[in-house]
This record gives sequence, C-alpha cells and structure tokens, in this order.
Amino acid sequence: MLIRERRAEDLPVCVDILRTVHERAGYPINWPADPARWLTPEAALGCWVAVSDGRVVGHVVLTAVGDHAEVERLFVDPQATGRGTGRQLLGHCVTAAAELERPLSLEVVDNRGAAVHLYRRAGWLETGRTPIDWGGSQASQLIRFTAPAERTRE
Repeated sequence: MLIRERRAEDLPVCVDILRTVHERAGYPINWPADPARWLTPEAALGCWVAVSDGRVVGHVVLTAVGDHAEVERLFVDPQATGRGTGRQLLGHCVTAAAELERPLSLEVVDNRGAAVHLYRRAGWLETGRTPIDWGGSQASQLIRFTAPAERTRE
C-alpha cells in the first residue's frame, strides 16, 4: 500500500469511489453539489490517496482549523476494505500533523460504526458529542475524537 499526495488525475476516481461509498454506506450523509470541490477544502493542509496494485483505493484530507489540524474526507473503496487502508490513511495524517506541530482531531457522525471502531482501535480518544440537525434519520450526533497524545507531540 502506498500513501501519496493526491494528483489532479486522481480526483475523478476519488469522486467515483465517494459515490460508491455514499450509495453503500451513507457517507457523506448529504451528497455534495460539487463533490470534487468538496474533496478539496480551502483549509486543506494536504490531500492524499492510498494506492494498491496501481489503483486508488482510499482518500483523506488534513485541514487547518485554527492552530489545530483535522482529519476529513476519509473514505475507502468498499472493494478494498478490511486491508488496513483506512488505518494507514489515518496514521499518515497523525504523522503529517505531528510534523506540522499541530494537535489533531476529527469528527464523525454517530451512524459511522466502522469508522468509530477504527478510531478507537487506533487509540483515538472520544472527547465529546454534539447534537446535529442535518443528519436526518441517519444520524443525530457528531462525535469528536483527538489523536493519541503521544503521537501528536502535544
């Protein structure tokens, strides 16, 4: 598995994978009007893809939120799940945030059981929950996690 910076030619493939993830797993809950733009937030510190056998199979973005960093837009092709791709992308963000000397966090809606399990297994700590009104019947809370302290140089 190779984690590398996302290239312009990767974006259509990432949108296709995101569409599949949305249809099968409901992420994101609300399909963006412009998915390519959604995958490239203005505050992005970096956008990366996971590549296996020459094919993009995962995506993640690290964004700046004040002096902190946040993991966003993390998803894996359903055909490539169970191979540690999500964990490797998450680990890449932990390393990148540490190199930038930024504390790292993420938010996930409460209907993302597999994602919540991944974060907990990787040592992330739940720090709070906020009710949401945009999740419809699919989700009612946003769960906030922070990266393990020893890995983010806090």
